Amino acid sequence: MTTEKPKNKPFVEIIFNVALPSWVLMKFSSPEYLGVVAGLIIALAFPLGYAIYDYLRTKAMNLISVFGFLSTLLTGGIALFELSVHWLAIKEASIPTLIAVFVVFSSVYGKPLIAKLLLNESIFKVDQIYEKLYTSGNTEAFKAKIGFANNLLALTFIFSAVMNYILAKWLVTSPAGTVAFNEELGRMTLLSYPIIAIPSMIMLGGLLFYVTKVITNFTGYKFTDLLVESDRQ
Repeated sequence: MTTEKPKNKPFVEIIFNVALPSWVLMKFSSPEYLGVVAGLIIALAFPLGYAIYDYLRTKAMNLISVFGFLSTLLTGGIALFELSVHWLAIKEASIPTLIAVFVVFSSVYGKPLIAKLLLNESIFKVDQIYEKLYTSGNTEAFKAKIGFANNLLALTFIFSAVMNYILAKWLVTSPAGTVAFNEELGRMTLLSYPIIAIPSMIMLGGLLFYVTKVITNFTGYKFTDLLVESDRQ
């Protein structure tokens, strides 16, 4: 008997990685409440705490919480050392840019990240897919399509980088280490979800649809026939 893997909790992730840190920064970082430094530390505690909780629950690192914590940590460093707010915009754009570079290089080295993410043995009958591609002579054409999809995946991160930079330059204008800076930072974190995260999710959903269509077209199988779950029913 196999133990079912604990499922992610998107709504809870949004609360701990976006909503609560934003609320603390906007409402409780003034001198009469927590203060600038304490406000940043408390805001950091939410994504860090959730990352630890989720790891203990699933025995796997939650990348959303990890990136949330690292992003808040770097932002906290900018505030504590009172660096130019221009560094905040650079920081906001740097993480998705680095991911985009990694995605492109994964394709160059013949191991596209999108294939690793989507052609997962826990989801698809991968051996059956590759066997059919080989016998039908479609392996190289399939690899070319996956490479194209991988480049589109990189573009989604470039979109995120550009939008993060624009949002930071537009919303955060006060000097680092001030109450106004924390408030603007919280507002930026809150708005980043509908402006950046949701469109990025829609793009990823489109990529998933594209890849599944490529698989079914090249193999001739129905989508449901390729799912591992179909054998368990």
